[in-house]
Amino acid sequence: MLNRLEKRYPEMGTALDYDSAWQLLVVTVLSAQTTDENVNRVAPRLFARYPTASDLAEADPEEVEAIVFSTGFYRQKTKSIISLAQDLEELYDGEVPADIDKLTKLRGVGRKTASVVLAEVWDLPAIAVDTHVRRVAGRLGLTTESDPIKIETDLMALYPKKAWSGISMRFIQFGRDTCEARRPDCGACELFGLCEWPGRYEAAGKARS
Repeated sequence: MLNRLEKRYPEMGTALDYDSAWQLLVVTVLSAQTTDENVNRVAPRLFARYPTASDLAEADPEEVEAIVFSTGFYRQKTKSIISLAQDLEELYDGEVPADIDKLTKLRGVGRKTASVVLAEVWDLPAIAVDTHVRRVAGRLGLTTESDPIKIETDLMALYPKKAWSGISMRFIQFGRDTCEARRPDCGACELFGLCEWPGRYEAAGKARS
């Protein structure tokens, strides 16, 4: 399955724009419940105003809210990115650590966000589980779990560590392109013969009709 996705997406990374580990950390938090395009429109203005963790740590929340408003849940996201900036300054002198346990000590940073940063910035072995990864892995029969940490554990058990950093973004893009939540394009799916999702035949029939 992964070989086929690697062939389909030979070069695959996050669609979020960033220039540093710090920026990717922030934009990944902002990307919850919105599109990457939305975040990419907001990020240049945010980082022009607050280029470092130190700057954001001392920011006026209302000013930050005005900038990130269009990403949705703007009050909670503002609180999260200011808090993580404060923690980054206090705990790690403003430097983003390349360690999942240290990253998840930052307020507002869960395993998914931490794993995205580790895999994308440093190509470290990490698997970020979001809604797309959960859906694709479940339909393909790679896991029967619904809890992201348990799904992460199942995927890590299936694939060699050297492959981990390339899994999430390929699964995510495949979930966006083909294995959609409501209208999966099973009729055109190169993984159809390997898939275990019971609804695949019905979905493929609908696509042909």
